[in-house]
Amino acid sequence: MWQIDEDALVSISIGAGILGTGGGGNPYIGMLRARELVREHGPVDVLDLDELPDDSRVICVGGMGAPTVGVEKVRGTESYRAVRAIEKHTGERATALISGEIGGSNSLEPLIPAALARLPVVDGDGMGRAFPELQMTTFFIYGIPPTPSAVCDEKGNTAIIEDAVSPTWVERMARAVTIVMGCAPVFAFAPMSAADVRRTAIPGTLSLAKSLGEAVRRAQREKGDPVEAILTTVPGRVLFQGKIVDVERRTTEGFARGRVTIDGMGDDAGAQLVVDFQNENLVAHRDGALIVTVPDLICIVDAERGEPITTELLRYGFRVSVLGFPAPPLLKTPEALAVVGPEAFGYEAAYVPLEPRATP
Repeated sequence: MWQIDEDALVSISIGAGILGTGGGGNPYIGMLRARELVREHGPVDVLDLDELPDDSRVICVGGMGAPTVGVEKVRGTESYRAVRAIEKHTGERATALISGEIGGSNSLEPLIPAALARLPVVDGDGMGRAFPELQMTTFFIYGIPPTPSAVCDEKGNTAIIEDAVSPTWVERMARAVTIVMGCAPVFAFAPMSAADVRRTAIPGTLSLAKSLGEAVRRAQREKGDPVEAILTTVPGRVLFQGKIVDVERRTTEGFARGRVTIDGMGDDAGAQLVVDFQNENLVAHRDGALIVTVPDLICIVDAERGEPITTELLRYGFRVSVLGFPAPPLLKTPEALAVVGPEAFGYEAAYVPLEPRATP
């Protein structure tokens, strides 16, 4: 067991912003929200999967909606209300909380109800990155029931989805509610057993986010190369380096959709990279040729500072490094690729796993 204090929050927000592949909500805003509650209630305990008591009841929480809205419409303690709504509906009390995705502010969202209810959080999540839709969590891919679920907004509204024929239908219904609620509510799902969490969660992702953030901060302090520090912490590779020359972005159907175009610099001079996103970065084309697809991670960071640039903050003129990381193994099985592979997002392309750079 370890604890998340104020310093750890800063590191996790940076690391989760990198792992979030551009989505998951603005990590800085998430850090500020969690910091206020950690200051008031003290550090939050973090449990490894094997530290969960066998009789645990673990509730998954997170935010829904478009990052373009979430960066302006800052959430409060809605996730605490969502947890209490699920407890009331099921008659079961949560003993721990877990994030639906390690990306962005969603990595920190469980800390809000955890601090208020004095509960631990689990060192893991349901994606190992961020994805735009609820059915894309490993919990649901590997058979955890998606209902009952709760969606809460900042106004005091709560919607309970009691039954659904599939996780995709939960996403459809929750997305409709999300749009009505203003595109920035939170969700919570029915309690999971310790055995189910151990079987379906991607382990150690909070620790990984913290280590990534610490590596970037250390490189900044010591005037080192933060991109190299990232790749030393997580096996991956530099896909492209350049300057953002165009951003197409629109908020529609509860998502931020679009693409970013990057002109190459340095070794990539004369080339161009285009990254499509739906909240998160999905596919990357270099000079028209597809080079990386979901579920592998496509992460855009500031070229000098190594800090993540989420899709709602992409701007013309930014000098960036585009990094690629292999997806966790639980996302690369046939049943997972049917839900989170390129074809699930409408791309007529087979998934080809990304290989990290060769170690010297």
